[in-house]
Amino acid sequence: MFFDSWQDVGRVIAVGTFAYIALVFLVRAFGKRTLAKMNAFDFIVTVAFGSILASTILSSDTSLAEGVVAFALLALLQYIIAWLSVRFQSVQRIVKAEPTLLLYQGKLLSDALQSQRVAAEEVRAAARQQGFAQLEDLEAVILETNGEFSVIARTTRLADSIAPDLSGYPPDSAQIDLT
Repeated sequence: MFFDSWQDVGRVIAVGTFAYIALVFLVRAFGKRTLAKMNAFDFIVTVAFGSILASTILSSDTSLAEGVVAFALLALLQYIIAWLSVRFQSVQRIVKAEPTLLLYQGKLLSDALQSQRVAAEEVRAAARQQGFAQLEDLEAVILETNGEFSVIARTTRLADSIAPDLSGYPPDSAQIDLT
């Protein structure tokens, strides 16, 4: 149906405005972590926020109060999980993926590429975006937990202080792709 009533349109405007304001307030109240670059956990929460917002605005079966409570519950759960993951390594391992070493000392790590479903061309593109023409000029390329690539120049040694949390470091010589 194209149009039901002005009352329905007015409800969408009123509830949508208040739901949006409530969502902005809750996101700000629960801190910057709520809007951090997304890992899988953050992505799920963001999609859930969008779904709740849409249901609250468009469904007359969902009241504004129910939508705001759902927003608050998700924000609180995200805050609790983030708080726990900072304090307990076991929670962090469950919630977040480990960064993965994809290239080491100019050589692609084929097992890591395959397990992370990353094509060698994606690593080359990340290198080019950072201004490197040759993979041999790189010490490392790391697939971070948010899906971005970190590119480290060969002039910089991969510090032992950052390497322990990398999946696949140090690399097994059998997994190095010489092509």
